[in-house]
Amino acid sequence: MIRLGAGSLDRLVAVGAHCDDIAIGAGGTLLTLCLARPGIRIDVLVLSGGGSAREQEERAALAAFCPGADLRLTVLKLPDGRLPAHWEEAKAAVEELRAGTEPELVLAPRTDDAHQDHRGLAKLMTTAFRDHLVLGYEIVKWDGDLGRPAAYQPLSPEIAEQKVRLLQEHYPSQRHRPWYDREAFIGLARIRGIECHTRYAEAFAVAKLTLNLGG
Repeated sequence: MIRLGAGSLDRLVAVGAHCDDIAIGAGGTLLTLCLARPGIRIDVLVLSGGGSAREQEERAALAAFCPGADLRLTVLKLPDGRLPAHWEEAKAAVEELRAGTEPELVLAPRTDDAHQDHRGLAKLMTTAFRDHLVLGYEIVKWDGDLGRPAAYQPLSPEIAEQKVRLLQEHYPSQRHRPWYDREAFIGLARIRGIECHTRYAEAFAVAKLTLNLGG
């Protein structure tokens, strides 16, 4: 498997349309990064759930998924499932986020995600963060929109299990969903691990990547 290192990584941006999106799509990657880079700054923007029990879930969850990080979380109150109708508010929030940080890596939804909120946010990110490495995480759901990812972050068995445990522990509001269970999360991680010759992994879409092989 071809591997490229991240080099210096002191600042990270992660965004989600909903509380739990980031943890589902990139929770194992966050755990891996934070354990390897204590004190890394992580700016997080979530568009919906602000002022509700979902925000409290998200704050507790991301604190657990980002141990030792300088975590800065903003949760807005845009209505779930209505991002196209609130495009200007979402765009303003993303632009404000961009103005406040210069990250080496951005974690965002995939631009071809079937959910309109995920897809809309992803498109905003690639215009606001034009000169940054943007990795598009995947969210398992009933739409059946999982494709062929281009990038993989291997996860140790311990990290993979910790991710699943934290998802179950910190998002009780989602446990009623038929796809929200250990088998779905660990199963996808196992499949992505097979694809990159490791036990478990998270996978990402990459729209554009500039190499520096001679540096």
